[in-house]
Amino acid sequence: MDRPTAQDFQPPLRLWSHAWRLVVMLLISALVVVPAWHQESGTVPWWPVLDVVIGAGAYVLVFFRRRHPFAIALVLSLVSAVSGTAGGPAVLAAVSLATHRRWREIAFVGTVSLAAAQFYSTVTRSSSDPIWLILSANVVATAAMLGWGMYIGSRRELIWTLRNRAERAEEEQGLRVAQSRSNERARIAREMHDVLAHRISQISMHAGALSFREDLTAEEMRASAAVIQEKAHEALTDLRGVLGVLRDDRTGMRLDAPQPTYDDLPRLVDEAQTSGLRVEYHDLLEDGPVPDAVGRTVYRIVQEGITNVRKHAPGAQLTVRVSGSLEAGVDVLLRNPIGFASTGTPGAGLGLIGLAERAELRGGRLEHGRSGSTWVLHGWIPWAA
Repeated sequence: MDRPTAQDFQPPLRLWSHAWRLVVMLLISALVVVPAWHQESGTVPWWPVLDVVIGAGAYVLVFFRRRHPFAIALVLSLVSAVSGTAGGPAVLAAVSLATHRRWREIAFVGTVSLAAAQFYSTVTRSSSDPIWLILSANVVATAAMLGWGMYIGSRRELIWTLRNRAERAEEEQGLRVAQSRSNERARIAREMHDVLAHRISQISMHAGALSFREDLTAEEMRASAAVIQEKAHEALTDLRGVLGVLRDDRTGMRLDAPQPTYDDLPRLVDEAQTSGLRVEYHDLLEDGPVPDAVGRTVYRIVQEGITNVRKHAPGAQLTVRVSGSLEAGVDVLLRNPIGFASTGTPGAGLGLIGLAERAELRGGRLEHGRSGSTWVLHGWIPWAA
């Protein structure tokens, strides 16, 4: 972050800010003028009048110190050499200049202010104090004045920096929260699609079979309806499992069962075979156990392949081959002939897109497309994802 300018962290001046500064200037002017008033009258009769006139102009000029800090501070320092009344505005202008902490300007104005104070003190000296003592007092007063201004500027910048950092941290936190929510929604959406599309395709297949069979007995109709009911119940169970990624606000524990892993893959294939789908499954993995995150991605790829066969190639044989090792990663290949019929089950076409995103998030890749008369779904996931 670039260093801010003095204009960035200067507080706005309100009525109360002008009032107390005016009071302080009047007190400083009084401390300078009152002891030297008789000496001015004795030196030049019209000097006191000139002092007040110049001082009045200085009080007007000092209100423009923030627009032209160096020029105003320099002019008021020069006129303070002949006007004690201008001492208050000269001090305020010098302090205001010091808050900018530009060393060359501070050194120049400080030298002029010291010289002007020494000149005025020497000319209007009413006591027998030695010059070195007066010079020492002026040096201390000038250093204190400029040091106080630099301290104020440093403190203002520090407060501005802390406030700015806090605001930026809040903005970044808001962006992180929004991004986390977006990622969580996308992840849950992928899970819901992968789970529900698979189960609903099973329900659609059984319901579609009932619409074509006119020779079923009442018992067979009840049996088919029971299968549809069972698959609907499984869909609800799987949906609760997906929502299990959400956690209880009080305990932080999952609200339901964990997501499937690689060990659940044989059960998925068995369910597909039981429902009438022809699946040839080859598990050629050389190492184990498979990490849960990797196994879940492989499970979803195979699940989507089974769902797509039910939708677009009913009756076709699906070949599933999972191979790989700890060094080579997990390679999953699904092949099935392209079908000539469709179940009519609606789909948004987002399943393969979601799977590709899921694979990429795990550091892998997913490819799909036609290879002659065969549909191929090929994914690779690194073992340590």
